[in-house]
Formats: sequence, C-alpha cells, structure tokens
Amino acid sequence: MESSSTYITNLNRALKNIKLKAMADFICIDWTGIIIVTNKVVSSFNLQMIEKYIKNINYINSNEVNTPCLPQSKSYLKIIGIYYLLENTNTPILADVVEIIIKDNHIFNNITVASKPQNIKVSSKSNIAIIWLNIWDV
Repeated sequence: MESSSTYITNLNRALKNIKLKAMADFICIDWTGIIIVTNKVVSSFNLQMIEKYIKNINYINSNEVNTPCLPQSKSYLKIIGIYYLLENTNTPILADVVEIIIKDNHIFNNITVASKPQNIKVSSKSNIAIIWLNIWDV
C-alpha cells in the first residue's frame, strides 16, 4: 500500500493535467471508505475525475467504489399556508402528497427530503397547516 502523500501527488497531477484548479490536501483510506479533502469546492466533473483516479488504484476493487458526493448539512424547512384538508374532501393532506408537491416545484430542485413531512393543523377551526421537513442541503 502506498502512502497517502503518494496518492495526493498522483491525484493532484491528474487534476492538473485536465486543468482543474481544485487540489487534494488530504486523503484517508480505511475500512469506512475514502475521504478526500480539497482546497476548493469541487464540481460534479471534478468528482468524476477523482472517482476515475480512485478506481485505478491497484488494491481498490473498482466495483466497490460508491458514487462520490459532496458533504451535506441537515436542516429543516417550514412551509406555512398549505390547506390541511385536501380540496373537496375531509381527508388531511398526507406526507406523500407533500413530497410530490415538493418534487414537482422548481424551488426545491437542490433539496433532498431527509424524512417524511410532518403536518400540523394551525388551529381546530382553521383549514391551514404548517408542514415541517428535514432536508439535506447541497
């Protein structure tokens, strides 16, 4: 097994050859996976190049390399002013319906739902709900 500095040097050479400004500062390979820290936020193209390099390392089985991704943060989203009861019914809005609405709306293109949405009726006399979602921010 080569040292991590050799991997950093070779990866940075590969990134420089394709004229990318991102450079690897740190690489850790252990049983949990591979962690690469770069000097800049990388694009999906950068990730593809890094994945290609990782798959070419001799002792790594390329079939076991997962799709690379950027770290994400988990937060919540609160949506106010949604009708609690579905139109012309006495059925409360379901989490599945909220997820479909979110997936179809361009505002939520870069958001991944981390859990089922929770609906709360504002008051017993109101037909307005508050929707809470846990989301992964990209």
